[in-house]
Amino acid sequence: MKSRAHIFVSGRVQGVFFRAHVQRWASSMNCKGWIKNLYDGRVESLVEGEKEKIVQLIEKMKEGPPLVRVENIEVNWQKYKGEFYDFRISW
Repeated sequence: MKSRAHIFVSGRVQGVFFRAHVQRWASSMNCKGWIKNLYDGRVESLVEGEKEKIVQLIEKMKEGPPLVRVENIEVNWQKYKGEFYDFRISW
């Protein structure tokens, strides 16, 4: 089932290649959308794809790459819109 998740990640997630890792993971799972840093130190992401794959991506985000320390992930599930062609790092 296709789904969409608006995700906010807090902790030590900026300046540690978190976005690049998530982009690579999302692309390998055929998830589409974007990820960006927020001024308050969190990372925001909007992801579309198969719900099972999005759940797997969220689990990978929780683990994070080396140097990342995820303290909290907030996920807001939304209706799938199919508006993305790939997964990008946004500015």
